Amino acid sequence: MDKLSITNLSKTYDNGVKALDAISLEISKGMFGLLGPNGAGKSTLMRTLATLQEPDEGTVTLGSYNVLRQKDDVRTILGYLPQQFGLYPRVSAETLLNHLAVLKGITHKKERKEIVKALLQKTNLYDVRRQNLGGFSGGMKQRFGIAQALLNNPKLLIVDEPTAGLDPAERNRFYNLLSELGENTVVILSTHIVDDVKELCTDMAIINKGKVLKKGNPLKLIAQLEGKVYQKTIQKNELATYKRLYNVISVKFFQGEPIIHIICDEHPNNDFISIKADLEHVYFSQIHYNSQLT
Repeated sequence: MDKLSITNLSKTYDNGVKALDAISLEISKGMFGLLGPNGAGKSTLMRTLATLQEPDEGTVTLGSYNVLRQKDDVRTILGYLPQQFGLYPRVSAETLLNHLAVLKGITHKKERKEIVKALLQKTNLYDVRRQNLGGFSGGMKQRFGIAQALLNNPKLLIVDEPTAGLDPAERNRFYNLLSELGENTVVILSTHIVDDVKELCTDMAIINKGKVLKKGNPLKLIAQLEGKVYQKTIQKNELATYKRLYNVISVKFFQGEPIIHIICDEHPNNDFISIKADLEHVYFSQIHYNSQLT
């Protein structure tokens, strides 16, 4: 199973919103980050790849599988952790995972017991396996979500906004878990959190308004901006002027004062300080450029 190929995938909803606009991507084994703001079309793309939604046009193949036509076959090699993952609060982790394993076709009792035990250990939930899911923290619920997604040893794993709402410690646990999974699997991580992609992914794409704006290796994309990012602390009433004069990609506030980040091929002088480029600059530069075009 080599790669996932997405070609000219488009989807327009009944209300006229164009969620996917001729998206094409080639995704190989390993961790692939799909980065974009809320409403960019990420979840529509994830649901389409997870065989839960029909596009208006386009093709998707996973190795020899036609994802849009061979849905039942694809589901046997697919793992999916959606953005909203409902759990039965009064059922234990072990009981529910066992039940979900039966639904996924793991009918041999001894084999199923071994798989459930191994996944609870892998997700660091074995010690709380008999605890009801209603008492789980947000991070524990997400780790259970990964456990159920891995029941069928998937060749394609789709994880949609997995770390939203997690505290830093839980997010790190989740990073460590996901990073182990990418060796033999196509893992797609959809998120609006830049750090998720920077920490985990060897390949990524930035999407907004249903379009792919940029694709590549995160470190190489950062290198393209090296020496071109500058910052300056300004007065609030100067913001409009600076936005008119410079390519301002982001504004942050420190002690009430705006700090602007700009992209410029040459040093802009005017008290700007050169700073090290990072993935956030890559992201904001693409989102900013895209918004200027529309």
